[in-house]
Amino acid sequence: MKIAIASPPMPASIKEGLQQAEFLIQEAANQQAEIICFPESYLPGYPAEEFGVETSSPEKMRLALEEVSAMAAKNSIAIIMPMDWYTIGGVLNVAHVISKTGEILGYQTKNQLDPSEDNIWIPGTERHIFDVNGVKFGITICHEGFRYPESVRWAARNDAKIVFHPHCTGSNVQGVELTEWGSKDNPYYEKAIMLRAMENTIYFASSNYAFKYPDSASCIIAPDGTCIAHETYGKIGVIITDIDPGLATGLLARRFKPQLYV
Repeated sequence: MKIAIASPPMPASIKEGLQQAEFLIQEAANQQAEIICFPESYLPGYPAEEFGVETSSPEKMRLALEEVSAMAAKNSIAIIMPMDWYTIGGVLNVAHVISKTGEILGYQTKNQLDPSEDNIWIPGTERHIFDVNGVKFGITICHEGFRYPESVRWAARNDAKIVFHPHCTGSNVQGVELTEWGSKDNPYYEKAIMLRAMENTIYFASSNYAFKYPDSASCIIAPDGTCIAHETYGKIGVIITDIDPGLATGLLARRFKPQLYV
């Protein structure tokens, strides 16, 4: 399976986000990628004060999802699109999964919110497995993938060959300019990404924004913990690589004995 991970800039508006998404989707499709994943809360953008993103609404999000679905069908590529999603109980942080024909297959909610997000979104309560072209995968969103490894283990124990990880770490205003992926001097995020693959014997594919000062790079990790592709820090674009689902045995995840921790 050929997968693509996007590293877009933080959108200043929903319109700008959709335009940038279309460009990156086309680039991935032109290289025969079967699925592309965008960073956390890509539409309308992550709601940190620094970014000044456009305020979302139920109608704006519905129309945006329709546009992304049309892009999927036009380019014959599945898309994982993180966005705000309005429900009766409040606004969820979700990642929609759209098939290559434009069909909305469902969404994964962010169930473990960062403490700073408690007044932004409501937490979800369910986890799901998705299937694109015969390959099963799960999704874990930012904080829960970094600090709640159970979210990834659940997917691996339910036969996911890969877990996609939309996230948002970094700034365009201040920070350290990273130069080497996985360096001991980097923030811990890339080490956690590596471990999520290695401790479950599955692929882990992580998508971040192209910040001026990113705390992690978009990357794809093999089941043995090897980083097989990563984006250049701060670069807008997509990384594309072939994965072999047969190598994602889930061996270590399946050997987990939950009865020992009750």
